[in-house]
Amino acid sequence: MTSRKLSLDSFSTVTRPPPPRTETDTAMSLTLTRPAAAAPTASHQDAGDLGEFGYQQQLHRNLGKFASFAAGFSFVSILTTIFQLFGLGFGFGGPAFFWTWVVVFAGQFMVALNFAELAARYPISGAIYQWARRMGGEVVGWFAGWFMILAQMVTASAAAIALQVVLPNIWSGFQIIGDDPSLTSSSGAANAVLLGSVLLVLTTIINSIGVNWMSRINSIGVTCEIVGVVAVIGMFFAHAVRGPQVVLDTGVTGEAPGYGWAWIVSGLMAAYVMVGFGSAGELAEETRNPRRVAPRTIRLALSVSALGGGLMILGALMAAPSLTDGRLAAEGLPYVLGAILSSPWGTLLLVDVAIAVFICTLAIQTAASRLIFSMARDERLPASKILSHVNARTGTPIAPAVLIGVVCIGILAVNMGNSAIFATLSSVCIVLIYLAYLMVTVPLLLRRLRGWPHDGTATDADGDPLFSLGRWGLPVNALAVAYGLLMVINLSWPRAEIFNPDGTMPLLQWAAPLTVAAVVALGALCFPRRAAHPNPVTIGA
Repeated sequence: MTSRKLSLDSFSTVTRPPPPRTETDTAMSLTLTRPAAAAPTASHQDAGDLGEFGYQQQLHRNLGKFASFAAGFSFVSILTTIFQLFGLGFGFGGPAFFWTWVVVFAGQFMVALNFAELAARYPISGAIYQWARRMGGEVVGWFAGWFMILAQMVTASAAAIALQVVLPNIWSGFQIIGDDPSLTSSSGAANAVLLGSVLLVLTTIINSIGVNWMSRINSIGVTCEIVGVVAVIGMFFAHAVRGPQVVLDTGVTGEAPGYGWAWIVSGLMAAYVMVGFGSAGELAEETRNPRRVAPRTIRLALSVSALGGGLMILGALMAAPSLTDGRLAAEGLPYVLGAILSSPWGTLLLVDVAIAVFICTLAIQTAASRLIFSMARDERLPASKILSHVNARTGTPIAPAVLIGVVCIGILAVNMGNSAIFATLSSVCIVLIYLAYLMVTVPLLLRRLRGWPHDGTATDADGDPLFSLGRWGLPVNALAVAYGLLMVINLSWPRAEIFNPDGTMPLLQWAAPLTVAAVVALGALCFPRRAAHPNPVTIGA
């Protein structure tokens, strides 16, 4: 409209002289041409919203709805984790282990609903740490963040090592060290460390050059993974040799007494997979309108992962050539895929799995780097000044990404020395994640008993009411706590078949409680007792 008015005025100037300008005309002209600063952009509103918590907008706020969803979905990465862990669940519980997937999803969805409510009210990077400290105080918040940092580093290493399961099957040239690709062999373990290290170097570079590159690559990868999941499900159902009633069969395990115990053990597979759905909260300071987007994508990432994973498990059970020859427990999904796919299609699917491994590692490292940044910004970690520095050009905290990459490569080296110890570390880190979740849900439950939340009329940047559980908040929160406690016990139980399957290291059987005790002791030494918090909060504020 402005350019069109100027053109008409210019034409008028040629045909007749303009009338003399008055003070009123001048004032009106200034009013019309002054930049409209009264209506702040959404990004400025989000930055101002962050400022209310005492933080400046340092990270670049460029993520939209799909990028936020992709962060949570790629962390769960069902194509990676179910590909790795299907045999674990089936081996312990037979086909009926399918129902553990449903139970774990129900429990984790209770947790996700609480996280969504917190994400709407505290859209801050380092979500688990920030939520826990606002609900339970500085000590609780610090230990929740401490548990998550260590767990995410081990989880990223475990995801990176999965490349060894995939790449040598695509092309033998990926087996650079030795000729035995098995993870349990010396050459396979060494090659796994090499491939995983290369992957971690790549993800570190991507996380350092900016959130835009990270989100684009992650979104493309998630799209490929979703297409791959749909393709796998379709192939499984198209080649089904038995009906869906197979999930009622306890299999060979059911012939022995105490199937309930075996079924509970088989639930560890689902418990290992369905974590990390809260990553949208970790990227809240880089998401547009996070009060609205993050709560939705936390729930959506878990729900889509659960639906896709459940259909994959069901399809594999229906399409497996045999449920009793032992191969399904030993080989998992590759056994089923190899039986129904020709070589080119099987290779293409393995490429898609490799992409899923890549974006899974990238997403975990991204979430961990934002958690370290958030805690360092509050001066809660050693070398906080370095770890909290944000590169002005890329808008990303580079030092945390580099630190995570280096530590993860060091953790990978453990696999080369003893694969049993690495597998045990991978299992124990899930216990730490569930403990960190409890350090949010337990204090939150106590706050609810005192009337939290108190902001019934609060709105997001669009003016819509914040996500709230309303009167369902108390029962949902209580169920989330009960589920979390039971799962921590189940994950930590000293089972030789999980922590010491070859029987050579009996001490590993007690790895979970011993590791948790060691992590707590080390955390107590690292806790910044004398350092005043630069941005203290009132509990529950």
